[in-house]
Amino acid sequence: MAINPGAVGAVGEPVERTWTSKDCLLYALGVGAGAQDPLEELAFTTENSAGIDQKVLPTFAVIAGSAGAPWKEVGEFDFARLVHGEQSVEVNGEIPPEGSVQVTGRIAEIWDKGKGAVVVTECESTDASGKWLFRTRASAFIRGEGDFGGERGPSAPPFEVPDGKPDHEVTYRTRPDQALIYRLSGDRNALHSDPTFASRANFDRPILHGLCSFGFTGRALLHAVCGGEVSRFRSMSARFTSPVFPGDELTVSVWDAGSGEALFRTSTQRGDVAVDQGRLGYTS
Repeated sequence: MAINPGAVGAVGEPVERTWTSKDCLLYALGVGAGAQDPLEELAFTTENSAGIDQKVLPTFAVIAGSAGAPWKEVGEFDFARLVHGEQSVEVNGEIPPEGSVQVTGRIAEIWDKGKGAVVVTECESTDASGKWLFRTRASAFIRGEGDFGGERGPSAPPFEVPDGKPDHEVTYRTRPDQALIYRLSGDRNALHSDPTFASRANFDRPILHGLCSFGFTGRALLHAVCGGEVSRFRSMSARFTSPVFPGDELTVSVWDAGSGEALFRTSTQRGDVAVDQGRLGYTS
């Protein structure tokens, strides 16, 4: 079954997503919280520290709020050929350590890039009152599934970081077993754990989840730009441009753009830009 461009606009049935304090703690560990400065991130890594209320990393929204998109309408393909292309998240205030939402997902766009297909999904999560808590948008590039007769789609808008030294720079080192920890938050794609499966995607070993790199980057932005205050973190978007391997060092470079926006990119110790075209929205 080929890619079906007619799937654009398809909406899935609402999915209930519930999370606990433990889920939030596990996610925080999965994106490296507490590894370098345990006290700075104690609120994200424990629920029983005296005088400290548990907080949730804003990028946890990609775990709790990415569900329900009707992928079966898109067609059949080899998931080993799927690469996460872009991700954005928008949060409407602090995420509670325990909660439940109804997530509605839809197929927003499908583009024919010749060498592959791009599928864009959007999800909105609402509480029992109907108030939205977070929104996510993701694009996936499926290699070898292009040339199905669809439109190529718009080119990406121009993106340039300012000249000069970044206003902030934060470096984190991932663990050799980082992907094995992160996958416990729900993404069990064997690309990140099974060397044989990874070889089918032309990698000599499993790679780190793009959303894990996204979470590491989000932590850096939270501390460098928002002073560690989750209430100031409003939105984050970025493109994944090169693979990250467990054990890599990630350096997040941030440029203040003014008016509650910052631009960023994340590079490995090899000099490869892994997360690019990043935009952070925040309140002062």
